[in-house]
Amino acid sequence: MIRYSLTCDHAHAFDGWFSGSADFDSQRERGLVSCPVCNSQAIDKTLMAPSVSTGRKKEAMHTLAMDAGKKEVLAKIRETVASIRANAEDVGDKFPEEARKIHYGEAQERGIIGQASIEDVKALVDEGIEVAPLPLLPDDVN
Repeated sequence: MIRYSLTCDHAHAFDGWFSGSADFDSQRERGLVSCPVCNSQAIDKTLMAPSVSTGRKKEAMHTLAMDAGKKEVLAKIRETVASIRANAEDVGDKFPEEARKIHYGEAQERGIIGQASIEDVKALVDEGIEVAPLPLLPDDVN
């Protein structure tokens, strides 16, 4: 993971963690990166000094990143996401239209999961349809 120093068009500074530069660019283009202060999506990386990782530094970072409390929270999040997935119908890229059908009583009410663009999600929310993203979690946590 790479930590980027970020700023919005209103000069609010904050940090973000990404798997790489392409991940940051992709998330920004899809409207998934926003300022935690003003919610602006006009985000840019700022200059920052590179961090060189040594064996001891990596070990210390890992210890800080995954203490017992954080591992327990991550396990509960995993359990919740697994339960949602197990009890919902995956409608794939038909998610926006199926969510509308359920909301307007044109389809049986049930839990669904699937994919939607940020524009589709905004439109659903504007229509009063409640949606929430499921987090993508790292596969192996020691």
